[in-house]
Amino acid sequence: MKTTLITLRLLFVIVCGLASWLVCLSIKEWDPFQGLALLIGLLIGVLVVLVDVLLKGFSLRGLSALTFGLAVGSLIAYMISVSPLLDQGDPVIIYLVRLALFVICSYLGAVVALRGKDEFNLLIPYVRFVPHDVDVPLVVLDTSALIDGRIVRVCEAQFITAGIVIPQFVIEDLHYIADSREPTKQAKGRRGLESLNALRKIPNLELRIQESEVGKKQSADEKLIFIAQSMKAKLLTTDFNLSKLAQFHGVVWLNLNGLSKALHPDVVTGERLTVELIKAGREEGQAVGYLSDGSMVVVQDAHTYIGHKIEVEINSVVPSGGGKMVFCRMVGTADKGAKAS
Repeated sequence: MKTTLITLRLLFVIVCGLASWLVCLSIKEWDPFQGLALLIGLLIGVLVVLVDVLLKGFSLRGLSALTFGLAVGSLIAYMISVSPLLDQGDPVIIYLVRLALFVICSYLGAVVALRGKDEFNLLIPYVRFVPHDVDVPLVVLDTSALIDGRIVRVCEAQFITAGIVIPQFVIEDLHYIADSREPTKQAKGRRGLESLNALRKIPNLELRIQESEVGKKQSADEKLIFIAQSMKAKLLTTDFNLSKLAQFHGVVWLNLNGLSKALHPDVVTGERLTVELIKAGREEGQAVGYLSDGSMVVVQDAHTYIGHKIEVEINSVVPSGGGKMVFCRMVGTADKGAKAS
């Protein structure tokens, strides 16, 4: 790519020099200045190439914002020029005023548009230049949600009908974590990248990669909040601090941990269930197990069945600081291999 670009620039400079020489050759009076014309053409070509080099990093996103700003500035200048304010007066002064208005308004419009280019481009949601329906509800994922991995199963179950937005800096953050020399971080980063690839393969899932640079000096959390606000999207995260920041800024946030907890069925007195006993309880003869949502199950007179699954009936459910405690009594026998009491 670099070699091709250098070759193209070199050819452009040569063409500019030849074009200038041909123009000079077509006018007989300029025959003595053919060498100077060739030099001027080459210098013009070099100047254009230098401008091209200086514009390195100026993306199509910036160009669209600049064009919009120039158009708005020119329109404002035109409206002032045709207003009654400049109907009478010295023609030279009026001309200079109109010229100054055009230059100043165009400059200000371009500067304002470039400063807010991310807001301008977020109004046109493109993913690799593929248009999408603006009215589709959107959910922005952060790094923690991808590393968690449960979002893949939720999307596969088609519980999320909104478009999934993943900012480019989140993907770069996952690559950075996956390249870490620390095994734990490396495993998390790779799991996040696997989740991203799994999301790409889900049929009928609208996945958008948001390539907006936002503010380079902003933290990742601030960028996520800004993108969610600009796109009027919800933020899906398992990061407690980010969720509180989103709540402060009025951004609706979704928590996979809260969703997982909400999906656990409530248990009621008299209900029967199967539980695995893992340790002894505080009182004599008690055995303790846990439900899938983390609730502690205390079974009376079941200490001999520790390490096995038994069927129990709920006597009472008591709320606690960590959730709830379920007190039960044994109604069945232990699984095969259990020791009789």
